[in-house]
Amino acid sequence: MDKEPYLSDAYPPHEIARKVERLGVAKARTDPLTLLVLAVLAGAFISLGALLFSVVVTESSLGFGPTRLLGGLSFCLGLILVVVAGAELFTGNNLIAMAWASRLIGTREVMRNWLLAYVGNVIGCLGTVLFVVWADIASLSNGAVGETVVHIARAKANLPLGEAFVRGILCNALVCLAVWLAIGARSVTDKILAILFPITAFVAIGFEHSIANWFFLPFGLAVDAQDEVSIAGVGKNILAVTAGNVVGGTLLVAGVYWVAYLRGERMRKDRSS
Repeated sequence: MDKEPYLSDAYPPHEIARKVERLGVAKARTDPLTLLVLAVLAGAFISLGALLFSVVVTESSLGFGPTRLLGGLSFCLGLILVVVAGAELFTGNNLIAMAWASRLIGTREVMRNWLLAYVGNVIGCLGTVLFVVWADIASLSNGAVGETVVHIARAKANLPLGEAFVRGILCNALVCLAVWLAIGARSVTDKILAILFPITAFVAIGFEHSIANWFFLPFGLAVDAQDEVSIAGVGKNILAVTAGNVVGGTLLVAGVYWVAYLRGERMRKDRSS
């Protein structure tokens, strides 16, 4: 007889897959107002992580690698708040594709969730930009924080379309893996530790997150006195990165794990019906 797992043990991967599937059904059927409010919170949380990243990397003398590492750790604030405090993040919600693949929810339910989550995230990001501009955070360190934000926004807006798309794919693979690991954790401490490494990695490497970019790019535009940030480039980045995020989350994480752990269960149900 197999031993019962200790309550402190993480859930095994096949059980995480079932939890993600059940959670996907619940998320897809959340009432619209609740979903929208929680999505606004998620946009604000991710924006706070992006703002902390911007402040931390400003005028760092640690060198490229250590500075990016420290910035990545700082950015983790956003997803920690989303997961532990509770919020609806579009990129993490790409995992509900597992419930869709198991035919537990329909395409319309998936699209409704993603649309409301995305709109709410954008509202949260733009609202945070407004507050940050009012607070004149860009003037910190004699304006160096503002210069950092403009530099970040300019670099993102100038990314070639293909690079932005692929960076979006890789980014959301890591984001969804962070969410996956957090779902497998049993305590708040475990959830935070599960988030740290994947999120730090995507930020340090320079992958692209569509919701974070809804903070970085508008904030950069707001404080860009020299017109260094192209509005057309901002639009192209958002579109390419959003598409890449969807591919990375649905295919590279939800799709792969569905095939590995849930496909057989779906096939057995089809045979018995």
